[in-house]
Amino acid sequence: MSITTHIQLLTPQHWEDYELIDCGDFEKLERFGEFVLIRPEPQAVWPKTLAESEWTKKHHIRFKGRSATSGDWLKKNPKMQDRWHITYANDDVAIKFRLGLTSFKHVGIFPEQAVNWDYISQSVRSFKTPQPKVLNLFAYTGGASLIAKAAGADTTHVDSIKQVVTWANENQEISGLNNIRWVVEDALKFVKRELKRGNTYNGIILDPPAYGHGPKGEKWKLEDHIMEMMRDVVQLLDPQEHFLILNTYSLGFSSVIVENLIKTAFPSVENLEIGELYLQASAGPKLPLGVFGKFRKVQP
Repeated sequence: MSITTHIQLLTPQHWEDYELIDCGDFEKLERFGEFVLIRPEPQAVWPKTLAESEWTKKHHIRFKGRSATSGDWLKKNPKMQDRWHITYANDDVAIKFRLGLTSFKHVGIFPEQAVNWDYISQSVRSFKTPQPKVLNLFAYTGGASLIAKAAGADTTHVDSIKQVVTWANENQEISGLNNIRWVVEDALKFVKRELKRGNTYNGIILDPPAYGHGPKGEKWKLEDHIMEMMRDVVQLLDPQEHFLILNTYSLGFSSVIVENLIKTAFPSVENLEIGELYLQASAGPKLPLGVFGKFRKVQP
């Protein structure tokens, strides 16, 4: 008899400073704190729910693409600042982010990841280990690192791009935190070095891109390298008490693929959950934003 894994559909529950207002026609209308932005969204293949006039009236800034990788921000009020702060708080912790208008449409945060942040803080708080060690790979501007640190974990943050690690450190400072370990390195190289050192972690977070480059030109392609990465990272998990989150945003990657990756790399996995993250628009549609697999083991 085959065992069917339940596929979850999860959306953040604790956001006050973020709201997806509407999405459609390959765009999304979203509020970050006091500002409303219009940004491209390749997944929003359906029509907008609200009228175009509503989008025009509500937004403060719109991103206009010039190429596949860059573009310009068009502000209604040219005097509006390029940087501002928002807060995220769940039942366990609160953190702050410095947002900014980058040339490649991002603002420094992926709001759907709040689902994974909640899992991280719950896991760290549930562990018997006095100061659990958490490793955040492909860590970007550090949302998961900040949450782990705020929940009481000894936290290591690894990303290959120096500028985003600097950004993550800014987020640490405004969140009133300190002593996150910052590592600018290719994630796979770092993991292999930690294996040689015999280090272990109670929590590991992976949010790999579809494509990427390490600081020395190392190439990352998700489908080519993710199995090697998973086989390595599960060896870094503390056998007594651990959690792992694998999150991917890649068109064509399903949660069943993530399930297979985890079960192949870690056949003894307990409490495995798989599913899809989405943002619920106030106007009605659900916007899918990646798939996840996660599991944890807590000492009785």
